[in-house]
Amino acid sequence: MLEVRNLAVRYGERSALEDIAFAIGEGELVAILGANGAGKTTLFAALSGLVPSQGEIHFAGRDIRGLRTDRIIALGLTQCPEGRKLFPALSVERNLQLGSYVRRADRAGNEAAFERVCRLFPDLRSRLRQAAGSLSGGQQQMVAIGRALMARPRLLLLDEPFLGLAPKVVGATLAAIAEINGEGTTVLLGEQNAHAALSVARRAYVLQNGRIVLEGPATALRENEQVKRAFIGA
Repeated sequence: MLEVRNLAVRYGERSALEDIAFAIGEGELVAILGANGAGKTTLFAALSGLVPSQGEIHFAGRDIRGLRTDRIIALGLTQCPEGRKLFPALSVERNLQLGSYVRRADRAGNEAAFERVCRLFPDLRSRLRQAAGSLSGGQQQMVAIGRALMARPRLLLLDEPFLGLAPKVVGATLAAIAEINGEGTTVLLGEQNAHAALSVARRAYVLQNGRIVLEGPATALRENEQVKRAFIGA
């Protein structure tokens, strides 16, 4: 479904990503592990058309590098950004509706997507009129993921979805991500919480200083000494 080759991103003289290559098959849940500053957010921005890049990004058989972000979303690749990036003064319902903007003409499809979000995150149904900024961190993350799902993505990019969440909330978010994937949505999960990410991912890549330095099955990476020292603790 997604194949990236020789991807590079530069900010002026600084190289943020260099020679990135990886692939994701349809229906997979794959993790990109990396510490703060490793390049995860830049990678997701490049995939989403938010920053200029070099190389190839093939999604569903088409090279999407250079396309506008709204066209990429319409093709079925949607990002839930780090830090949630909600509109805090707007209601939960309005934040969710904004996620379906590129598909606004399909009323029936949007209603079905809305019901799916409320089923995945039942806490939101009673808070639809509430300002998004008044919710707890975990609830705001539900809104952020729900907003991305309103675009009905084939491939969902999740950038640091566990950031700042309590362990119990991380567990609930993990369960929701597994359910989203189980229903057929391909997921690319960018995380520094390797313990959580590797508990649901099938495979993972390790990003360090803008380069992929390790890759393999999640079960193998959980036992890898380099991964343990960097992310889990030996």
